[in-house]
Amino acid sequence: MARMSAEERRESVIRAAMHEFARRGYYGTSTEAIAKRVGVSQPYLFRLFPNKQAIFLAATTRCMEDIRLVFEEAAEGRSGDEALGAMGDAYMKLIAEQPDKLQMQLQVNVTVAAAEAAGELEFGRLVRAGWEGLWDTVRMPLGGDVEAATSFMAHGMLINTLSALGFPPGHRVWEGCYPAAKPVRAQGEEGAEE
Repeated sequence: MARMSAEERRESVIRAAMHEFARRGYYGTSTEAIAKRVGVSQPYLFRLFPNKQAIFLAATTRCMEDIRLVFEEAAEGRSGDEALGAMGDAYMKLIAEQPDKLQMQLQVNVTVAAAEAAGELEFGRLVRAGWEGLWDTVRMPLGGDVEAATSFMAHGMLINTLSALGFPPGHRVWEGCYPAAKPVRAQGEEGAEE
């Protein structure tokens, strides 16, 4: 079995960190848990990253970049409503198949708010830069239409909330979402309107 390079190990740490932080948040996740998930020692972990915040920022950056790339790929060659539908479909598929992406976004929002309340402003600046990248990626295939981009991103936040709260597909609270952004009810699934 070939040994991993430092860069491959770093990638493993970022993936493991995203999983741990998504489930337990920044404050509830120990670097020991991340190191254990990767199969490295904590001292080795800190050779790759200077501290826990750097690990969290790397995981946050990866999560946001993964989402940005999903939007970019979905919108490629499309514009307007066609781009909106494709990006909505792609996002719903992403969070259904990789729930850590949704959970990580929610944890990031909480962590930024807590850090800024404690006077740690740099953390929020870095995260906002990533969010601006998402915004720009959505806005471009919409011809720079700020209103359409705002509506799409607002629906995304609603989707995050409804998904995180466990509203089933077909529930009435999904009615206001873009058709492409509504989850599909599995065949034979009941009780969705509760």
